[in-house]
Amino acid sequence: MSDRTNVYLLTGFLGAGKTTLLNRIIRRFPADRKLTILVNEFGEVGIDGTLVEGEDIDMMEISKGSIFCVCVKTDFIKGLYELNSRVRPDVLLIESTGVANPSDLKKDLQLPIFNNRFNYKEQFCVIDAAHFLDVYDVYASIEKQIASSTVFVINKTDLVSPETVEEIKKVVRRFHPDPQFHETTYGDIPMDRFFDTDMKPAAGTAPDAPGEMPVLSEAELDSFIDELLDSPELEITPPDILVSAAYRWKGDDLDEIRRLAGSLPRQVVRAKGFVESQGRIRIFNYVMGHWTMEPPAIDPGRIKNRNILVFIGPPEAVEEIQHLATGDNWEELGTFQPF
Repeated sequence: MSDRTNVYLLTGFLGAGKTTLLNRIIRRFPADRKLTILVNEFGEVGIDGTLVEGEDIDMMEISKGSIFCVCVKTDFIKGLYELNSRVRPDVLLIESTGVANPSDLKKDLQLPIFNNRFNYKEQFCVIDAAHFLDVYDVYASIEKQIASSTVFVINKTDLVSPETVEEIKKVVRRFHPDPQFHETTYGDIPMDRFFDTDMKPAAGTAPDAPGEMPVLSEAELDSFIDELLDSPELEITPPDILVSAAYRWKGDDLDEIRRLAGSLPRQVVRAKGFVESQGRIRIFNYVMGHWTMEPPAIDPGRIKNRNILVFIGPPEAVEEIQHLATGDNWEELGTFQPF
């Protein structure tokens, strides 16, 4: 067990490519160092956690809202406490939901119950170059993610012109005088620039290593979190009013999925899910009007939520989906608004 846990946050709007970057880091990470992944999803049905590569990855999943909002703050703090008291990894990678306001992460990591274990290292903001300029003025969470980040991964640059990339940089520079940019495709950034120290074996106990603290009982931990949630400074609601809707598909002709994708309201910002047809599984991936349906790069045996599609958008857009996903091949599983 390590004396310190270095924490990295991957943030960025829905569909920007956070999970792709996360998988790149996992593939590079050495087996003799302890890595824990925390995946946070907006809706009730988790998809991104399944896409995380690696059979033996120590992973936590928190859904039904942002870990930085009161809606699931309890789960987040309890998860961190579990890591602090029992797991104690060398590195914690947090992939936040695309609508997160991550401004309070540093404060969360410094709570006294964690005994100075967590060392906040870097916050990456993954930017979808193809859609950023269209959604920046619409969703407040994007501004908050930019303002609190330190490294900016401008992803999907193969889909835009150099002029568009420069416009994106101008927006980011409104918040940072000297931002660090990485222009890339598929989240391919120079890992050694950020994780070189973490990739090496631990050099022993640091002189200022935290001392042992008594383990809190479940009642004591609940009492601490209740007091925390009563704080007037706590973020009460997400910065954007978005809804998640899940549907089960019972068909076997993928053309039905293709027709649905082409008919989705423009306000739908994200849709995803694993669909199975004629014994073959594909990952359906929709980001603001652009979509793909490809074989997943993971073992099919890991896929549990098959033929369940999750749609994220404003309430009025999700209502329109109810009129599109009709007939015997569709079953509405519910709509979720995490506040």
